[in-house]
Amino acid sequence: MTVSFEGYLRSDGRKGIRNVVAVVYLVECAHFVSRRISQAFPEGDVHLIGFPGCFPNDYAQSMMERLCTHPNVGAVLLVSLGCESFNRAKLSDTIKASGRPVETLVIQKAGGTASTIAKGQDWVRNARAEIADVERVEMQVSDLIIGTICGGSDGTSGISGNPAAGHAFDRLVADGAACIFEETGELIGCEDIMAERAATPELAQELRNSVAKAEKYYDTLGFGSFASGNASGGLTTIEEKSLGAYVKSGSSQISGILKPGDIPPTGGLYLMDVVPDGDVRFGFPNIADNAEITEMIASGAHMTLFVTGRGSVVGSALSPVIKICANPDTYRALEGDMDIDAGAIIEARQTPQEVGADIYEKVLETARGTQTKSEALGHQEFILTYKTFEPIGPACLPVSAA
Repeated sequence: MTVSFEGYLRSDGRKGIRNVVAVVYLVECAHFVSRRISQAFPEGDVHLIGFPGCFPNDYAQSMMERLCTHPNVGAVLLVSLGCESFNRAKLSDTIKASGRPVETLVIQKAGGTASTIAKGQDWVRNARAEIADVERVEMQVSDLIIGTICGGSDGTSGISGNPAAGHAFDRLVADGAACIFEETGELIGCEDIMAERAATPELAQELRNSVAKAEKYYDTLGFGSFASGNASGGLTTIEEKSLGAYVKSGSSQISGILKPGDIPPTGGLYLMDVVPDGDVRFGFPNIADNAEITEMIASGAHMTLFVTGRGSVVGSALSPVIKICANPDTYRALEGDMDIDAGAIIEARQTPQEVGADIYEKVLETARGTQTKSEALGHQEFILTYKTFEPIGPACLPVSAA
């Protein structure tokens, strides 16, 4: 039986599961004004995102263009101070070409704080009414892009939540969805077993290279992707954490590698390489959960599966986050933030396959419009920082799309 639901049709043919207005600050100096504009709409369909830097960065430009034309976004308000280096005209033209309503407010020309807030709120109010009539069309699982991440990991993550997410990924991939797993810094030691799943020998080598790059990155920084909270939660080594993170990818063949902002050309399983290319540079951050979620959204993710053992309460702007709790004690303590009780595996109340089926059903429920816990609570975390990436090569693409 074909599973279907309704989505929002965009002019490029992609379909969204949400229809939000994005309020975008183009420098930290415009953050306050943008936040006050978005706060006037507590209903949850107006989301605040932005880039804090003043110095130009090609990664931030391309990321923002992808985010503002994401299929979950219906309209965009850009808020500029006026003297930052962000190319607001290019961003506006890209959004306009996508068929979405867009407006740019420059604080220095709009009369300052109070005047810009009032003008922005008026525009958002009108934009919400305008996009309310966007055409709804049938969607299937094969139209979806799903990301997965783990954060606040503990000793239960790799034996309950992550394997269950992997089972859900296997089923989603089998149904034609594009599924993205990430964080090459948490795959150190898994590169060879991951390469065995590659669609081609060339892709297998690229998978190894991406992990080697991450290992060099962390070695240069002087620390790895292993926090004190991981240790106090029962994890003992990066190898143990890596194996736990790896299993959330499931067992499907790996179709390709993406870098942030690359859209999967077909369904299948993809590794996202989130570690910057080139030498480690001042101002480039350590990898963080919400930054990775943002990067998967920029690659089209309609939603993200977030596995946590210690407990993470974050959500995301633009795309829903499904929280999968690996630890039964954490689930009982934070039930109001968690969507899936994978701790049932630890307590032998369910199998990993059964929890994976629950996650799959939650994906469908979310695609149909039901809010996740983080959505209902109003979480809209967002991070966009400086990075540099080189384009992916042909070996990173699925054979059918090469």
